[in-house]
Amino acid sequence: MDSVISNFKAHIRQAAADGLVLRIQGGGTKHFYGEHNPSHAVLDTRDYAGVVSYEPSELVVTARCSTPLAELEQLLSTQGQCLAYEPPHFGAAATVGGMVAAGLAGPSRATVGGVRDHVLGVKMINGLGEELTFGGQVMKNVAGYDVSRLLAGSMGTLGVITEVSLKVLPSAPAEATLACQLSQLDALNQLHRWGAQALPLNASTWLNDLTDTANNGVLFVRLRGAVAAVEAACPRMIAEVQALGGQARRMEQLPAAEDWQAGREQTHSFFKAASSEHCLWRLSVPPTTPVLDLPYAMYIEWHGGLRWCWAPVSAASQLRQAARQAGGHATLFRRGLGVGDDVPVFTELPAVQLRIQRDLQKQFDPHAVFNTARLGI
Repeated sequence: MDSVISNFKAHIRQAAADGLVLRIQGGGTKHFYGEHNPSHAVLDTRDYAGVVSYEPSELVVTARCSTPLAELEQLLSTQGQCLAYEPPHFGAAATVGGMVAAGLAGPSRATVGGVRDHVLGVKMINGLGEELTFGGQVMKNVAGYDVSRLLAGSMGTLGVITEVSLKVLPSAPAEATLACQLSQLDALNQLHRWGAQALPLNASTWLNDLTDTANNGVLFVRLRGAVAAVEAACPRMIAEVQALGGQARRMEQLPAAEDWQAGREQTHSFFKAASSEHCLWRLSVPPTTPVLDLPYAMYIEWHGGLRWCWAPVSAASQLRQAARQAGGHATLFRRGLGVGDDVPVFTELPAVQLRIQRDLQKQFDPHAVFNTARLGI
């Protein structure tokens, strides 16, 4: 594997000498995300794969960047452990490096934290072709700046992540999913009440149920934890929903798991565009944000903190203003077929944050080898 790293370094140094920009790519399952420039050359990392070490008793695993994400999760499952933040794959070729670089998390994000909260250390190659190491394999490694977590969500703009150490967690001994017929307003209010209680609340999803005109919405709540805690919480939570005049039931385990997986991987019917002119928008707002005054069907996750909708690109200003007024931001997550790139993917950063981000990129990549503008910067 040393020869692969040497090739990466040589490729980067040659690109710097030739004034080229390199786009880092492993499995390519998240290539759709972020800004794009087809003229950039590809630095293919797929040859650098494999689990370096795994210590189940220490709850830590170290893997090379192009290790298949599914392969890593399978290894963890043999020891009753998991990546608790449920990173989406968006395809069978998803890799560990791509997971960290994209920084995307699944349904349980609001409860267990995101990707960066579980990154312990990384090895990377910067724009000078230098191999750098940050962090380690323990949570209490606090020497220097926490650069390893900074790379989560960096979208390949700071350098090549070659190896990453991750904190893993035991799989929950018990799980249950409740389906509650509630309006969006009642669902958000109920989630806030449950969030203030000692409940094993792990994930939630609310979406419009267009087949149910009476309630026009279903809240799915997933509980995970000790068997006694989950079993005690279910009847209590069902009773609270019924007290609001809604219906609630406990779902069978298999169909519930399939539904959560469909939300995680965006294979749920909601994520199929009704029109090629519509784009999928991702609104990140504080969980306590009330119902947004927008004329679009919503798919709400993270106890109210993440809201998805399909809307035309012409609605960009409306969506971004609504998110900004709530204290959040809106991202154009997937463009519709044939939709141009005149509207930026990400909300423009404030001037101070933009300057910090640009200065940071210059420190890691003074020759702009990785300046793909993937983050819109």
